[in-house]
Amino acid sequence: MDAHAAAGGGAPPGGEVPGRYGTAVFRPERAGEDERIDLGALAYDEVTLARLTALGAGPGWTCLELGAGTGSVARGLLTRAGVSSVLAVDRDCRFLASRPQPGLATLEADLTDPSFSPGRFHLVHARFVLMHLPERERLIPRFADLLLPGGVLVLGDAVDLTSAAAPASPYTRAVRAMWQGLRATIGTDVDWTPRYPELLRAAGLTGVAAEIHVPPLLPGSPISRFWADTWERARTAMTATGLVDDAAVDAAVRYLDSPDCAALSPGLITAWGRRPGVSGPGCPGGR
Repeated sequence: MDAHAAAGGGAPPGGEVPGRYGTAVFRPERAGEDERIDLGALAYDEVTLARLTALGAGPGWTCLELGAGTGSVARGLLTRAGVSSVLAVDRDCRFLASRPQPGLATLEADLTDPSFSPGRFHLVHARFVLMHLPERERLIPRFADLLLPGGVLVLGDAVDLTSAAAPASPYTRAVRAMWQGLRATIGTDVDWTPRYPELLRAAGLTGVAAEIHVPPLLPGSPISRFWADTWERARTAMTATGLVDDAAVDAAVRYLDSPDCAALSPGLITAWGRRPGVSGPGCPGGR
């Protein structure tokens, strides 16, 4: 959403996937991709930045933003939280480079590369990144190792609410086709995201907790426009599932902009944990 996947997509059980985020779908060179990402940021940045500041992000903190996309969270940490610096990492930094800001450094890198080691930070944050990466369980302890003592790892991803109990509608059909199509095309997987607290504990972090935010689907809202644009860009993957055709995707887009829309958007699950120790006065763990 706000982030490009910072490496290749995940693999569904039983085989490899043919593409990856940013190549098979959601290509950054396609006109308007930065605007699509920014729509997701408008829907989720307030809750993300509120959580990061509640965890202590502020003056004196150095931060690592993984899969930074257009950099909205990175810039918010600088301007709203007043952190000292942010290193924003993405596999393609074109959107970051187009919006420079004092205190914001960028790094074009593959998060799954074993040599990726950008330093140690008070805060490491990734949103809508691990859901696209097959190495997700291996990466969480690696991300935890990038923390200073007392530092905080905060991870966010989509949680699907279109369960079998959800009423049938053009929207639920489109969402189910999207997840299935993206899984087959680039390996996106949101089934595992409720395991975040368990995985953070297994990485040796303490004070582990999690929350879910579900933005309301209202006609013309950023989240509704985000999903409409996402479906347009993922249309080929969605129709390849056989769950929807072009007419069904068009009907779902119209439904989002209709007063008849009554559905739950995929939520943002945010989980966090702290590295044991104290890194110094005024730093995480020393508060």
